[in-house]
Amino acid sequence: MRIAVMGAGAVGGYFGALLAQAGHDVSFIARGAHMQAMRASGIVIDGPRGRIQVQNITVTDDPATLPPCDVVLFCVKTYDTETAAEAIRPLLAKGGVVITVQNGVDGQDRIAAVLGPDAVMGGLAMVSGVIAEPGVIKTISEMSSLRFGEANGSASPRAVAFADACNKAGFSAEIMPDIRAAQWQKFVGLATNAALTSLIRLPAGNIYHDAELLELTRRALAEVAAVAKAQNIALPEDIVERALKLHQNFPPTMYASMYHDHARGRRTELESLSGLVVRRGRQFGVPTPVHEMAYLCLKPYVNGAPQPGVISA
Repeated sequence: MRIAVMGAGAVGGYFGALLAQAGHDVSFIARGAHMQAMRASGIVIDGPRGRIQVQNITVTDDPATLPPCDVVLFCVKTYDTETAAEAIRPLLAKGGVVITVQNGVDGQDRIAAVLGPDAVMGGLAMVSGVIAEPGVIKTISEMSSLRFGEANGSASPRAVAFADACNKAGFSAEIMPDIRAAQWQKFVGLATNAALTSLIRLPAGNIYHDAELLELTRRALAEVAAVAKAQNIALPEDIVERALKLHQNFPPTMYASMYHDHARGRRTELESLSGLVVRRGRQFGVPTPVHEMAYLCLKPYVNGAPQPGVISA
């Protein structure tokens, strides 16, 4: 199978490396020092599974230089969605499909607006990793799975083929009959964990084992679940307690990916996380005070570290 990874950061680089190791024709689209390191020495994955190094890989910063693909695994930051979707148009020239595993819940809609609804499947990734240095991805847990699905819920031949490739590459892949519900089920915890680790600047082990912070977490989780319910998204009745238990079982040193961007003074995905919760809450008449507080406190940093005393809109 010919696969392109659009946005070969911690998530895309991890899954792309395993697929390449399994013998698939994988091209990585990256930029900057990370791209240069991958070109020179390949990609390295360090974590609970040991050290994996995949060399002699195709790496570029220009998707137009690559041949058409069967699957484009779309892993770019949410704020680059439309630009990146347009850039990969040539990769779909022979009927390939985009599978978005971005953070958030609206990636497939935004990509579909650029490339058409038949060209995209929604998805989500379960992995915790960070670029430790250019060309090196460090994972801190055994989480290793992709879930994705067609908008109509079918197990299409293209979905089955990619799931089979993933499972044979050593990580779990599941075709979801209701991908939007699956995305929102993850998003309940994702948006909350991003907000709290970024605000408190401490990892899961500190936040989710403190009685008062645990109650704040519960309220934040409930807000996202209520927003989903207002949109008729089917979530488990016990989604809040289920998410809370999951958070308490996170590796104690785990942070949300948004924290790492925030701590390094980089642009963040806030608008697609707590920002989306707040906007949808207002749209559907659902109060979201915890996420609104988080959004407003982190908003000055959305484009990176602000300069003190400089007024921005």
